[in-house]
Amino acid sequence: MATNRPLRFGILGAARIAPEALIKPAQKSSDAEVVAIAARNPARAREFADTHHIPRVHASYEDLVADADLDVIYNPLPNSLHCEWTIAALRAGKHVLCEKPLASNAIEAAKMAKVADETGMILGEAFHYRYHPLAVRVREIIDSGRLGRLSRVEGNFSVPIPETNIRFDWSLAGGATMDLGCYPLHMIRNFSRLSTKVLRASAEIGPKNIDIAMDVELELAGGATARMTCSMKKDAQLGASFLARGELGELKVTNPVGPHWGNQLTVKIGADETSESVAGETTFTYQLSAFVKAVRGEAKFPTDGAEGIVNMQLIDDVYRAAGLPPRAS
Repeated sequence: MATNRPLRFGILGAARIAPEALIKPAQKSSDAEVVAIAARNPARAREFADTHHIPRVHASYEDLVADADLDVIYNPLPNSLHCEWTIAALRAGKHVLCEKPLASNAIEAAKMAKVADETGMILGEAFHYRYHPLAVRVREIIDSGRLGRLSRVEGNFSVPIPETNIRFDWSLAGGATMDLGCYPLHMIRNFSRLSTKVLRASAEIGPKNIDIAMDVELELAGGATARMTCSMKKDAQLGASFLARGELGELKVTNPVGPHWGNQLTVKIGADETSESVAGETTFTYQLSAFVKAVRGEAKFPTDGAEGIVNMQLIDDVYRAAGLPPRAS
């Protein structure tokens, strides 16, 4: 692939996340452009393309994946369709940026990662928060040892979501942990750099097998403990937070998921407390830049297929501990 032209992206489905996650960042970038889309509803695809100035509309997902003019497929389809269409795109010689969580379960994630390895294509999981300067700053503080040895880590992400949303649909691999809890679970691992084991989990159930809220206790390597909470109940308090406590002090983060909408990082060491806000572009802008570099062989994409397997295994373990089945293939 020529490195002197933008990467050409095609989008699977007219998802609401696509404009913020890819289209707007691509419009501001000289390294990427969105040139094609396909959706189940052709009229919806055409309307979406007209709104966002996408030049080509394909009649089907198959046609989009087969488009020889594309370098990358962006997959924001429902969780239950991540595996099938990501594998199809990889086998068609396309790199894939797939929305989180990577798959319905760890078995699917492993299949996806295996095909990426076999084809030599880049498979990325879109944990966009990971690429913002705020996330870099959090890891920098924890890695510096200023907090001392970690003893407790906590993460929360809650958003009130209407019960008609696809996240309440078992057949689409829905659930609060899948859509929201995957973020703090990922943060606990990413920021602590410690392997994680589920001790116990408690779910509030809505539709059959669908967690509308989850509370999880975890054990980290070295004896530290962690807690993950999430909720998509209609009365959930909108917000995201992260906390890391060590022998010497603690770090608190407000809005680690979408820091471009405002964030605060507070560090308390003994009697000394400092607060800062980490500026930057949108998380999606940094994510796109990192993905382009990975495709061009300039850097590794941290949230790749192998990392996605580990995260899906943890999500599966959470569901089992809560007495629920991992999301079905």
